[in-house]
Amino acid sequence: MKVLSSLLTLVLVLVLVLPAAAAPLAWVTNQGSHDVSVIDLGRQAVVATVKVGRSPAGVVASARAGKVFVSNPDSKTISVIDMARREVVDTLPAGAGPVGIDAAPDGRRLYVADWFAQKLLAYDVATGRLLAEVPLGRAPAGVAVHADGHTVYVAERDDDRIAVVDAATLQVRGHVAVGTHPFALLHDAARNRLYVLNVQSDDLTVLDTAPPLPVPLATVKTGKAPYGAALADGGALLYVTNQHADSVSVIDANTLQPLRTLAGFGYPEGIAAYADRVVVVNWMDDRISVLDARSGQPLATVDTGRNPRGFGAFIAEPPPP
Repeated sequence: MKVLSSLLTLVLVLVLVLPAAAAPLAWVTNQGSHDVSVIDLGRQAVVATVKVGRSPAGVVASARAGKVFVSNPDSKTISVIDMARREVVDTLPAGAGPVGIDAAPDGRRLYVADWFAQKLLAYDVATGRLLAEVPLGRAPAGVAVHADGHTVYVAERDDDRIAVVDAATLQVRGHVAVGTHPFALLHDAARNRLYVLNVQSDDLTVLDTAPPLPVPLATVKTGKAPYGAALADGGALLYVTNQHADSVSVIDANTLQPLRTLAGFGYPEGIAAYADRVVVVNWMDDRISVLDARSGQPLATVDTGRNPRGFGAFIAEPPPP
């Protein structure tokens, strides 16, 4: 009994002394107010506002790099935010109009789609050095890096296709035709899939990324103008925002069958998930909506800056103190 009592005392001491795991932070780009709202998703409150370049759109929060990267199309720059300090620590020149953005899983590379110059820009994260400018098709938008870091996918919107870029050679390996005007991309590492959101054909193209070039598996109807996608509920559900329908589609990620459509959003754009929650960015309403991942029921809203977009992977665990 004495040993048991000592063990219980030790457990109690550890519970009291060790800090609770910090909740993830959402880094939401606000196109209208030219800043980023930093939202503590545990407290469901804005804890900082970071000024960036003009009309920020794309964002990727890389926990491995300890940084958040924001594309500013009107400033033609990338703002680099230090996660711990919550301030801009570098500004990178980014061609003629950066939009889509993603980081390699190891946090060492940054990839940016230059919409107007029709290029993929590759940066070394540690130095901020531009490594290459990869020629692309018309109006490159969304960017997604494969989980192994070896391949980068880019949506070539006005060519109705995606480009497949080799990360080692920084050259285009090939192209795959998809729906009409692909914009956002989401890589599903568990299933070796790429989801391509086609804003004019109101659907998503599902590609198998296992072969040398992705192979189409299915086409799934969504609402009008699908813009962003996120895997939720342990990867079982695929959530898709429908800009022009003010709705969110919920799809069974295994069967690719549409399950339900959630209403009540204001021109939803970015979307991301964590634990048992889904966060939807409402461009028209200047706020995010927090949903229960399994049911889709609304749980809370948090006000942001003006015209939030959150185009990309905007949620990450905060760095350790």
